[in-house]
Amino acid sequence: MAKNTSFKGKKPEEIQKLLSEKREELRTLRFSAAGGRAKDASLAGKVRKDIARLLTEKTAQENAAALTA
Repeated sequence: MAKNTSFKGKKPEEIQKLLSEKREELRTLRFSAAGGRAKDASLAGKVRKDIARLLTEKTAQENAAALTA
């Protein structure tokens, strides 16, 4: 979950797989937090930021592909 995690250079399939994994992780965090105290309260925010980074890289790759096509 480090901020310097780079998603550049990953294939679109890898990005989509990571995106679905992060969304599932966020979903489980939300449900576990609703049932009681979460172990790390800031973990949900970190996962959301990772999802945003993945979506940003996905969009950048799509835009680059559109420009070269």
